[in-house]
Amino acid sequence: MSLGREYFTRSVHEVAPALVGCTLLVDGVGGRIVEVEAYDHGDPASHGYGGLTQRNRSMFGPPGHAYVYRSYGIHWCLNLVCEEDGVAAAVLVRALEPSEGIDVMRERRGLDDVRLLCAGPGRLCQALDVTRDHDGLPLDRPPFALQPAERDVDILVGRRVGITRAADLPWRYGLAGSRFLSRALRAA
Repeated sequence: MSLGREYFTRSVHEVAPALVGCTLLVDGVGGRIVEVEAYDHGDPASHGYGGLTQRNRSMFGPPGHAYVYRSYGIHWCLNLVCEEDGVAAAVLVRALEPSEGIDVMRERRGLDDVRLLCAGPGRLCQALDVTRDHDGLPLDRPPFALQPAERDVDILVGRRVGITRAADLPWRYGLAGSRFLSRALRAA
């Protein structure tokens, strides 16, 4: 069973924690989502906060599509668009626990340590070979596959990282006990 586009029509604040434990694959490579961050339309740290631009067009909808952008001109970052068409809301996928295509990820990343393959949004995109070419693509069709969590998981909630505006908001969610988080999750 795959998560359909309707799954993403809810509030980004409902979708983000619900994605922890789900499986994300890109062309069959990926693993379990262990860390995400929510960004909504009223959030000054969000790319959509200043309005629609060519760069952030995909973030404004429709839901259930990818929003991919380049961070600091270096790393690609994968976001999953939520809420209704025209509303800038997305979940940044920060980390995965690799399970499928580990050898491919190791080759793409140039390292052996499985813990570091997808621990951080830039590393994750490099390991899954996500680029600007994925921007705007539907999440319920190849190359993407999103499957629901196989069981209930314990989720930690904390502050987002790598931002300066609204950094105190508790909109970062991580799998409790995971060694694959991008960095330790501090409670909000």
